Amino acid sequence: MTGSLVIAGLGPGAEALVTPEVSEALARATDVVGYIPYVARAPDRPGLVKHASDNRVELDRSRHALELAAEGRAVVVVSSGDPGVFAMAAAVFEAVEAGPAAWRALDIRVLPGITAMLAAAARAGAPLGHDFCAINLSDNLKPWPLIERRLRLAAEADFAMAFYNPRSRSRPEGFARALEVLNEACGDARPVIFARAVSTPEEAIRVVPLPDCRPEMADMRTMVLVGSSATRIIARDGAPIVYTPRSAP
Repeated sequence: MTGSLVIAGLGPGAEALVTPEVSEALARATDVVGYIPYVARAPDRPGLVKHASDNRVELDRSRHALELAAEGRAVVVVSSGDPGVFAMAAAVFEAVEAGPAAWRALDIRVLPGITAMLAAAARAGAPLGHDFCAINLSDNLKPWPLIERRLRLAAEADFAMAFYNPRSRSRPEGFARALEVLNEACGDARPVIFARAVSTPEEAIRVVPLPDCRPEMADMRTMVLVGSSATRIIARDGAPIVYTPRSAP
């Protein structure tokens, strides 16, 4: 087959954080496929066709991209952040596995991007400097009891934690319950970082002790980072530095 499919990460928001490799792939593409606001970030140019769709049709979007590539097109599927972190790469490969055998012969590549977790951590200092885990708090694709179990186990293991999709308008109660679980399991005042819209003009970083955290401090544009018991704060003029030492507690 002569077509190709690139699954690319656009980073957390700022154009300066899009890798040159991803920019080059977009410049060569005949088609860009993805969620509406991410497709809008691809520069318009003659010959480029944009295929924008809603956020909850990942498998349909993946199959469409694979069909275009099978027709000989140079297709780029775009995600925010990194495409392999709660994003489109897994959806594309799920479609490949379940689809026609010919799709497995396509030239498919994943191009990494700066995910929100790492962008937020860099703004705050180094809160993920020791062992950490990432958890998607959305229960669209997995049940809440599983999320709660993983939260509790991660807290008991004393990981620093990074939470994606913490609080949606349709299900605000999930993050409230997550904070209850963390307070029960941690029992201390470790720092929690609320990093909203990192690298965009709307960026806001807030560091709050765990007992003082409130559900309304987060929305779907917020990355929430929870320190471990070893995480420290360096006070200074302006924003504090939050970091977790590399040595074990």
